[in-house]
Amino acid sequence: MRVFFMALLLSLSSFTTYNVTEKKEILSEIEFARLTDHVSEIKSFTSSNIGYSKKIAFLVDMKIKSGKNRFFVYDLQNEKILDQGLVAHGSGSETGIKGDILQFSNTPNSNCTSLGRYTIEKSYNGVFGKAFRLNGLDETNNNAWKRAIVLHKYKEVPDEEKEYYIINSHGCPMVSEVFFKRLEKIIDSSDSKIMLYMYY
Repeated sequence: MRVFFMALLLSLSSFTTYNVTEKKEILSEIEFARLTDHVSEIKSFTSSNIGYSKKIAFLVDMKIKSGKNRFFVYDLQNEKILDQGLVAHGSGSETGIKGDILQFSNTPNSNCTSLGRYTIEKSYNGVFGKAFRLNGLDETNNNAWKRAIVLHKYKEVPDEEKEYYIINSHGCPMVSEVFFKRLEKIIDSSDSKIMLYMYY
């Protein structure tokens, strides 16, 4: 019996589990380590720069396949994931090995996703309805404004995880209409700029 409990403990310790909006999200140790590394970077940045949210951050792990939840709403104060959803990457980021190995670019008209830290700016009404402008803070994404890279919704992005890859964007982080509504409430109610960190 003791051997059974030891085996069970070891198997459970290889995953980090969160209760998120009545769902259970399991991240591997590697995924969790990537997330916490980038959370640390966000905390370091926001602690020394005025005007950025110290409560909430958005993180997108582009190593996770597009059919799986990889956009995380993170509570910086209580160190936990509050929400999660699917997010599309740019069609230009495909390399021929569908969704498995991605490439990234900051070049205009590349249709690629750009990695790095963004601030979520004011909303506007465009082709996809309400959307939020993104300002790239790094050399890897400082053309975001010029490229019109924005956080927006699209009806073809599923609400739930899939076993297959989802539709691509033109480089924007594109989410489902349902998930966008939840993100919109968080952004609109924040009294300071929320950071979005896309990493690979």
